[in-house]
Amino acid sequence: MAQAVHLPILARRPDLFEVAALCDLSPGTLRAVADRYRIARRHRTLDELLQTGGIDAVMILTSGSHGAAAATAAAAGLPVFCEKPLCYTLEEADGLAGAPLLLGYMKLYDPACRRARAILSKRPHPRSVEVTVLHPAAEAQLEHVRLLHEDDLAEATRAALREEADALAEQALGPAPPELRRLYTDVLLGSVVHDLAVVRGLAGDPLRIDHAETWGETSVVIHATLPGETRLSIRWHYLERYPAYREEVRVHDEQGMVALVFPSPYLLHAPTVLTVVESDDRSARTTRFHSTVEAFEEELVAFHRLVTAGEPAAAGVAEGRSDIVTCQLVMRRLAEHQGLELSGEALDR
Repeated sequence: MAQAVHLPILARRPDLFEVAALCDLSPGTLRAVADRYRIARRHRTLDELLQTGGIDAVMILTSGSHGAAAATAAAAGLPVFCEKPLCYTLEEADGLAGAPLLLGYMKLYDPACRRARAILSKRPHPRSVEVTVLHPAAEAQLEHVRLLHEDDLAEATRAALREEADALAEQALGPAPPELRRLYTDVLLGSVVHDLAVVRGLAGDPLRIDHAETWGETSVVIHATLPGETRLSIRWHYLERYPAYREEVRVHDEQGMVALVFPSPYLLHAPTVLTVVESDDRSARTTRFHSTVEAFEEELVAFHRLVTAGEPAAAGVAEGRSDIVTCQLVMRRLAEHQGLELSGEALDR
């Protein structure tokens, strides 16, 4: 996400941002990316970056849980932009309570998504919300980015990262099978949280998870109940050779339908399409709206306002924590469907 989205946008917004320093565990990747964007200050660890000073805010764009890094930056008194997921455990999230943090749910800043929320706020409670995600391999979606990457991490560093991730997943779920842990960290917290964030704005957070199951290489279905007895259905499919990423959210109520179709997140300025179908006397009226205003850029502008004016983010620690709770509830239902029992934090959901 740093190379595909954030660094290109930061580079073209010198009116708001200066990238003062770059940090990465990989010395080769750090050197290549810093050279591309002409960033002089280069650090191998976050502690080193913070000790050097000279920065107003931190963007955390690594893979995995961001709890520890976000807590370190917040303890240094710095506002934080944090890519999803916020973290893997509720304990990590609770340690961030009160931190000035913007969570990277870029769809909340999409003009089409904002318009859909405004439309639905004037209509009766939805009867149902239906989400479908068709997710091809990331490599196919990123071919145009020409990522710079050096495979030069020491095996001891790789092992330490794996151990840390495994320990957090076990804290969340207990000693669950590896495939369930990956489903929790990579699919639910790594992707489905985007849809939970959109649904929260359109119809509210799930009150309960009624059913969840998984099948095939990675297909997940989630049925939940939202406020007002609205029913939510999420169908998420990893389809390695599917021709194009597609993500659709449909909201049905007594007056008609409000639907959002999102493009691949790696295609900057590709429009999200909002379709509204409603009755018009004895016929149906269909209205479509789309904008090439980039949601990621709007998100970064909001981060600038958080840093400079203290303006609250559309999603922060509280929303990230709420999504961890939902994902742990989903994992309980998935485990029950497979005849398994989880422990850890999920046991108390």
